[in-house]
Amino acid sequence: MTPLPIEQALPALRQALHQRDEAVLEAPPGAGKTTRVPLALLDESWLAGQGILMLEPRRLAARAAAERLASQLGEKVGETVGYRIRLDSKVGPRTRIEVVTEGILARRLQDDPGLEGVGLVIFDEFHERSLDADLALAFTLNARLMLRDEPLKLLLMSATLEGERLSSLLNDAPVVRSEGRMFPVAQRWSRPFQAGERIEPWVLQAVLQALDEEPGSLLVFLPGQAEIRRVNEALAESLEGRSDILLCPLHGELDLADQRAAIEPAPTGMRKVVLATNIAETSLTIEGVRVVIDAGLARVPRFDPGSGMTRLETRRISRASATQRAGRAGRLEPGVCYRLWSEDQHAQLAAYDEAEILQADLAGVALQLVRWGVEPDELAWLDRPPAAAYAQAQALLERLGALVRNARGGWQLTEHGQAMAELPAHPRIAHLLLRGHGLGLGRLAADLAALLVERDIQRGGERGGGCDIANRLGLLEARAGRHAGAQRVRQLARQFRSLLRGSGGTAPADGDDPRWLGALLAFAYPDRIAQQRREGGGEYRLANGRAAIFAEPDALMKEPWLVIAELGSRQGQREERIYRAAALDPAMFERTLAELVSQRDELEWDEREGVLRAERQRRIGELVLTREPLARLDEEARSSALLGLVRRKGLELLPWTPELRQWQSRIALLRQLDLADGGTSQWPDVSDAALLDRMDDWLLPYLGKVSRLAHFAQLDMKAMLATLLPWPLPQRLDELAPTSVRVPSGSQIRLDYSESPPVLAVRLQELFGLAQTPRIAGGRLTVKLHLLSPARRPVQVTQDLASFWQNTYAEVRKDLKGRYPKHYWPDDPLIAEPTARAKPRGS
Repeated sequence: MTPLPIEQALPALRQALHQRDEAVLEAPPGAGKTTRVPLALLDESWLAGQGILMLEPRRLAARAAAERLASQLGEKVGETVGYRIRLDSKVGPRTRIEVVTEGILARRLQDDPGLEGVGLVIFDEFHERSLDADLALAFTLNARLMLRDEPLKLLLMSATLEGERLSSLLNDAPVVRSEGRMFPVAQRWSRPFQAGERIEPWVLQAVLQALDEEPGSLLVFLPGQAEIRRVNEALAESLEGRSDILLCPLHGELDLADQRAAIEPAPTGMRKVVLATNIAETSLTIEGVRVVIDAGLARVPRFDPGSGMTRLETRRISRASATQRAGRAGRLEPGVCYRLWSEDQHAQLAAYDEAEILQADLAGVALQLVRWGVEPDELAWLDRPPAAAYAQAQALLERLGALVRNARGGWQLTEHGQAMAELPAHPRIAHLLLRGHGLGLGRLAADLAALLVERDIQRGGERGGGCDIANRLGLLEARAGRHAGAQRVRQLARQFRSLLRGSGGTAPADGDDPRWLGALLAFAYPDRIAQQRREGGGEYRLANGRAAIFAEPDALMKEPWLVIAELGSRQGQREERIYRAAALDPAMFERTLAELVSQRDELEWDEREGVLRAERQRRIGELVLTREPLARLDEEARSSALLGLVRRKGLELLPWTPELRQWQSRIALLRQLDLADGGTSQWPDVSDAALLDRMDDWLLPYLGKVSRLAHFAQLDMKAMLATLLPWPLPQRLDELAPTSVRVPSGSQIRLDYSESPPVLAVRLQELFGLAQTPRIAGGRLTVKLHLLSPARRPVQVTQDLASFWQNTYAEVRKDLKGRYPKHYWPDDPLIAEPTARAKPRGS
């Protein structure tokens, strides 16, 4: 067995796990942790003959790791070492090391919380922070604390871990580090990459350059399968006649033979160019690679709680991910990494990739947590599920009939929810399968579910199929024996059918009618039932209130109703693009889909007539199926509609007067002063926002006779607002925030509270003899003086009248005396007689 760098760290790792029940292992790419650590720990005394579970983030990595481990023992997979992944497993009665994908462990824990017969769980490549890995770790930590008598040891390992953070989560577990054996990798930078640029021409140029400059095989990292296909086509054309170059795409949707061809060494005398997604970033060793070309991009799912939809976004990778990718070039000898971005851009990359749990659809997590019997805050997480996305997930599960509130206000599984949780599929798909099975349409439901789960077998509108899912069902039969994607769909459909328990319902006589396809799809995506905006058009409105369009003409545009299974958009776009959908017969809402229909009495304002109209609506979310006029108005619904109108149009709909706006500002000022002093305030919040929130208290009792828009103008606004100020606050309001101030001339001048501090706009001559600026609020606040000329134009703004008299008055007097010679401008304003006239009486 070839020595690997990880072997130097194995004694420390053995000791750590002998002394503790948890450990963290950091080892750089190529150290051999995946293929050496499980075997090195298999005969430890503390394992006592129990098994080891090792989690891998991807099916391809799990299968490859199991094969490599088995080969080191001189055995076949399924003997000492086996694996379990979706659609495939090889384990036997003697299997002690089981390599599984991360989702397998979370589901196994639900059925066997104590993990009987397992002594060690290894989370490999944990730095990828997949949603399934985080959930599995949270369950494992909880299970061994609550349900295990004997210890269950945990080992988290990766090349780029945040070791100390993980150690803290695992009760300050020891961190073992392996220096590894990394040959030098020369970095070659490109010009700055600009957002929106197509990456394929750069990649093509870099590959051709590397083939000329460097020996060995190439590993090219691209964001997705579309880019792999385009680069593969361009390279095939550019390298035509080069029999020494083997082009090998590598992604998770390829069949096993094509995956092996990409991973195995190139035939003698040939070089490989492996075009891969980030599936090749960790775990897999691709033989013969010494050149990496990194586009620096990855396609990641992002869930939007606002729309309830997940989009694939192409994003820059992190520095940690870039390090992992570059390391693939230095595993066996010195290598080269061509990075298609600049060194300055590299410094601006995020240090680590964001955990999937912070950006994913959490419906599956929420369903499994309720099945486990816990709330998120009862488990230990490296990153807690975000509250908004989690609430969105619970709302969806309630709508699918999986959850109900219990007597304590918490969530519990329904019988249907329990059945959903036991199926290895997203809750939407599980609901579709169960409802289809109950209708006697289990075969169609399984085929449809598999089509939705696996990658689209008809991309780019081939054969003119467009977006219609019905065309994909037809392709399953035509391609079943010769198309890898169709084979996977068929295999998954068979698995789904085997998992559906019981005989199911009696198949309808018209079970072959294509309208059932839309009905089944509506079970999974009730929020994406869509109604055409105009006949024959490409724009649709969804039940969740969003908009969706066909970007190109499509046969489905003749359908007034659709169910949309797959949408996409760029960030900031209002409309989603439709990728996969099916026609929906609205007659299905009468019986089969009746559970999706709600009825409510709606009162809406006819903007043209200015009157309140009432109707009974049958709705699918935001979509209205039917409308029926209501002769009599329910008082509660009527009041709710009126309040809703005020909320939409704003408080300006009500008969405000300048006096009432001043009243509002006076109270706000006193409240602000109290709060600024660090205490509470006796003054209520009467801001527009607060008034809108409290309309039930002050507005609702006065709406009894309002039936037309014009009636709002007849409301006694002063009386309504007065109810918000209990006695003796009205009297205190006049004392602390008076509406006017008496000035030395005897005039009563109104204060303007629309500004802060309040403004007293007064003719300068009326203040003669006043030494200090007037104060309000019990002396806590000085008003702002707008000193006016005889023509009532401001000549000075000040809060310090004494300073004005002393420092500025003389200059102002000179100017005013010249402009208003008939008026009284004394030398000393403090001893002069104030006047509201041109001159004092008797002058």
